[in-house]
Amino acid sequence: MSTLTTTVASRPAYKVTGRRVLRSEWAKLWSLRSTWITLTLGLLFLLVFGLLISWQFNAGNLDGDFATSKAVDLSLFGVPFAQLALGVLGVLVMAGEYSTGMIRSTLAAVPRRLPVLWSKAGLYGLVATLVGTAGALVAFLVGNQFVSGTSAAQSLSDAGVARSLLGAGLYLGLIGVISVGLGALLRSVAGGISVLVGVFLLAPGLTSLLPSSWQDNISPYLPSNAGESMYALTHDSSTLSPGAGLAVFLGWTVLTLAGAAYRLRRNDV
Repeated sequence: MSTLTTTVASRPAYKVTGRRVLRSEWAKLWSLRSTWITLTLGLLFLLVFGLLISWQFNAGNLDGDFATSKAVDLSLFGVPFAQLALGVLGVLVMAGEYSTGMIRSTLAAVPRRLPVLWSKAGLYGLVATLVGTAGALVAFLVGNQFVSGTSAAQSLSDAGVARSLLGAGLYLGLIGVISVGLGALLRSVAGGISVLVGVFLLAPGLTSLLPSSWQDNISPYLPSNAGESMYALTHDSSTLSPGAGLAVFLGWTVLTLAGAAYRLRRNDV
């Protein structure tokens, strides 16, 4: 009996700290096969679509709006496709634990709950930002070689180029954060992905059915349009400036996380 008491008493007391929660979530993120597959898909979407459209421009197969495009515009053509891949993974990172029941173990280990949400959103947002920035930069550097000698050719030192590439990476990173928030808010992989697709793909098209005066007041503030203004090279009166687009998109991000945090704190698993 004394030996058992001594053994129990000698066990070290482990405290739940932010660093340990981060390490735990980092390990869980990279232990999933879907992480590697989906991040690879997101990177490939950026590269393949960006390089393909640059090659088509050089071959003279593009007209209309593409006729006046610059290298950075062409290289970021794959961003809307990459956002879907990265967004789906973000939903899986959080909602996947609810579907498997693993969330019970996670919240038992971290009773305060919110550090789990902040860790998942922060870590995945950082990973998505790095993948997006790297993909955008490589797509620009290689795609610019395709259009060398044409009116689309640019260099990194040209006005707006670096800002556009960094803006694309940041946009994809915030997409990751929003998708994690949706996963925590809806607690359903299918529901989170459906809302993600509806907001970023369907909503912009639906606004075209509204009266023109409404479109002008609503369309620029939709998440997808505000996010696009973050990395667009040129802007007009119907779009937000890069700074304003970032502010609006950050607002949507904070709103999603606030809703997720409220439900995580108020509702049982």
